[in-house]
Amino acid sequence: MIDQLESGYDVVVVGGGAAGLNGALMLARARRSVVVIDSGAPRNAPASGVHGLLAREGMPPAELLERGRAEVRGYGGHVVTGEVTTVTRDGGGFSVELADGRGVRARRILVTTGLVDELPDVAGLRERWGGDVVHCPYCHGWEVRDRAIGVLASTPMAVHQALLFRQWSEDVTLFTHTMPPPDGEEAEKLAARGIRVVEGAVASLETAGDRITGLRLEDGTVVDREAVAVGTRMAARASFLEALGLRTREHPMGVGEYVPTDATGLTDVPGVWAAGNVTDLSAQVGASAASGAAAGARVNADLVDEETRRAVAARRDAFSAESEARVSALVTGGRRHGL
Repeated sequence: MIDQLESGYDVVVVGGGAAGLNGALMLARARRSVVVIDSGAPRNAPASGVHGLLAREGMPPAELLERGRAEVRGYGGHVVTGEVTTVTRDGGGFSVELADGRGVRARRILVTTGLVDELPDVAGLRERWGGDVVHCPYCHGWEVRDRAIGVLASTPMAVHQALLFRQWSEDVTLFTHTMPPPDGEEAEKLAARGIRVVEGAVASLETAGDRITGLRLEDGTVVDREAVAVGTRMAARASFLEALGLRTREHPMGVGEYVPTDATGLTDVPGVWAAGNVTDLSAQVGASAASGAAAGARVNADLVDEETRRAVAARRDAFSAESEARVSALVTGGRRHGL
């Protein structure tokens, strides 16, 4: 990323993933001055490919982002590397401060910083993340199809996750880990689909070479598995918004924290929009890109409204000043003629 950060833009987009780049693309095509500020830590970096995205199936995440940056730049937008630490209100706009001391002003802000996946404290889990340790069946189910899958319960959605992964494999085992064992209707559903339940906390993954071979419980028992699905706690990257009074909210399903918005992507702070995983924890790449495009269009429409109001006010002021000048000229002319 070689673009220089200028002093001010119509819109600063914080976060350069699919949502941020698509939002910036819409704004650049609307002839807005726009910059994407990205810290270079995409959530899907460990994944080998993007899935479920029409015409880009299997594309490496880094390649998708590089193409997106080129498209934004092709319409005059800027993309710069940097970490935004604070956004504050500055008159009718915003002041954006970066960790390296740089700053920039913006009329509007689009937040697309995504989220951080907080994994359970199980030895070996982080190292396999994005390979044979996965979270989303629609993102990775095909890649682990027909394997012996272990679902590690760590959120209230664990049973739902196990039932979903059953679509991709007949051999699914739910490990209760730190969650209560399923009972009642949940236990009945699991039994009906042939999903085994193993109680007890998981201590570590067992591996051989470059593959998972099992999960070791704290009592030493090893259950053979070839892939692990885990529900992460998803935390929106949004601490830099606190100076605006904008804070994350706990998700009603107990899976993490997100930045609340209305249906258009507008947050509780006028002039600040959010799109992608920072506000929709379950959005895949395609949905994130679509929400970024929609938010970008809304931001442009908001700027058009503001500029139109100013133009109308200026026109009225000019008309009023012209009228006063005509009246004054008539009065002066009348005096000259003794009227």
